Amino acid sequence: MTTMESLIGLVNRIQRACTVLGDYGGGDTNSAFSSLWEALPSVAVVGGQSSGKSSVLESIVGRDFLPRGSGQGFILLGLALLLFFSGRIVTRRPLVLQLHKTEQGSKEYAEFLHLSSRRFTDFSLVRKEIQDETDRVTGKTKMISPIPIHLSIYSPNVVNLTLIDLPGLTKVAVEGQPDSIVEDIENMVRSYVEKPNCIILAISPANQDIATSDAIKLAREVDPAGERTFGVLTKLDLMDKGTNALDVLEGRAYRLQQPWVGIVNRSQADINRNVDMIAARHKEREYFATSPDYSHLASKMGSEYLAKLLSNHLESVIRARIPSITSLISKNIDELESELDRLGRPVALDAGAQLYTILELCRAFDKIFKEHLDGGRPGGDRIYGVFDNQLPAALRKLPFDRHLSLQNVRKIVSEADGYQPHLIAPEQGYRRLIEGALNYFRGPAEASVDAVHFVLKELVRKSIGETLELKRFPLLQAEIAQAAYEALERFREESKKATIRLVDMEAAFLTVDFFRRLPQEVEKGGNPATSTLDRYTEAHFRRIASNVSSYINMVSDTLRNTIPKAVVYCQVREAKQSLLNYFYTQIGKREEKQLGQLLDEDPALMERRQQAAKRLELYKSAREEIESVSWAR
Repeated sequence: MTTMESLIGLVNRIQRACTVLGDYGGGDTNSAFSSLWEALPSVAVVGGQSSGKSSVLESIVGRDFLPRGSGQGFILLGLALLLFFSGRIVTRRPLVLQLHKTEQGSKEYAEFLHLSSRRFTDFSLVRKEIQDETDRVTGKTKMISPIPIHLSIYSPNVVNLTLIDLPGLTKVAVEGQPDSIVEDIENMVRSYVEKPNCIILAISPANQDIATSDAIKLAREVDPAGERTFGVLTKLDLMDKGTNALDVLEGRAYRLQQPWVGIVNRSQADINRNVDMIAARHKEREYFATSPDYSHLASKMGSEYLAKLLSNHLESVIRARIPSITSLISKNIDELESELDRLGRPVALDAGAQLYTILELCRAFDKIFKEHLDGGRPGGDRIYGVFDNQLPAALRKLPFDRHLSLQNVRKIVSEADGYQPHLIAPEQGYRRLIEGALNYFRGPAEASVDAVHFVLKELVRKSIGETLELKRFPLLQAEIAQAAYEALERFREESKKATIRLVDMEAAFLTVDFFRRLPQEVEKGGNPATSTLDRYTEAHFRRIASNVSSYINMVSDTLRNTIPKAVVYCQVREAKQSLLNYFYTQIGKREEKQLGQLLDEDPALMERRQQAAKRLELYKSAREEIESVSWAR
């Protein structure tokens, strides 16, 4: 059978773990992760100035332990209680007060989460530590902070309950406070009570009109149906003689789905005389039992009844919300594990493991780069586009028409003949015309190399960006990119040499069979004498230009096929096989410190991974806590 202690204790443990992590709800929006704290059921005690909230809280605990100021009050939030005040700010940080019921006769003591090794039995020292710990974060100013203080009280005189004491609502900023303090405090309180998992305990003084109650006003705004709100009336003993609060307590003046409870706190004179809390509880019970107005309600009045009511209701709410909390925890565990996989696990510190990590990251990059080339990822097709579109277009644009114009052919052939004109065919003229034309092929050859080099560089850049594992290490990312670019530059130089060599080979040895056909074609004209005379006419030079053009076209077709082969062999093939080979040889010579520097991460990424790992640990711990409890069905 699940006990109330195990349920509320479960939430207590999860809340403490949340606070250590920095997850304390209250509208905190700085975290990149969802809040587990806000998924936990809570009870918020809300009240205005001088409503008697501080006395209610101390009556529930049975001890004087809270710092006091003039007109102070409290908010009890889910597992929580908030303190309000009118004079100076008493509570400037949330105080998470976890009450643990112990066996009768056991000694009362208190423990702070930030001083877990110290046990307090003097509750005046508890009050002082609350003040000192507040000052440690906010300084001795009157500013507020959302970072909570955790206080656990173990006593046979309490019920199992958790209260969060928050900075109290105030209407006027006092000296030393910024003008925004009224709004800042209200926003903090509202951020707790507006959560659907929060139960509101709205405290109002009976000697004031309920219509003007700050607590009821705020509760009505965040819970208009009154489903989450419990009403508390304090100071019933201070009402004008002949009046009573039955219209409120019996739900006629302001109806709530939950009950109203009347409270009689210690008077200021009792506080000044240090009247014992246990005696004050007895006096409260006696007041209701003997009151002509409230005796018929005595069993459902008083701070003891209020504490039990809250504890029982909180336990039932926790029990009902456990399935949804469990579902949220499981969902967040899956998301955080995926996030950590994306961010990568922490890097080992020894040199061997660091070198292994670097090589694995290089291989991951290399794999993606090859996928781009081989078609598994887009981009490699742009290399084929160089060969299929850019190279042919460049070849077609070469200025052969100008080079083989009648005037230029006559000039080159005449210069090649020198003082002795050619007898049959101008062989030297042919050679000079062909060699001059072949020089034009150097441009498209080099342009093809440069175009493929540009594509390969772009694929390196894309591949580095797509290697998610590398995003953690900007320095290593830069070094791999630099090494890859340097390798591509070497491949480009070799490719240029190879393609220019192809052009030079065409010039070094002309295709003989092509020229052997030329005299036969001349003789097909029929009259050799006439043909001989034609060799010195305009038609003769046109025929030379036509023959050279045919030969150049033949060479162009050859180079159109061989240049891509050379480029692929020297650049693409080498990039696939040995892009980082030189980098591998150099990285193996690095010292441990240098390897560690390569694996330095982006501080923001490291911080996010650390937060995700801690949050994952919190959720797993919470899941284990829930699974350890045997739920009653």
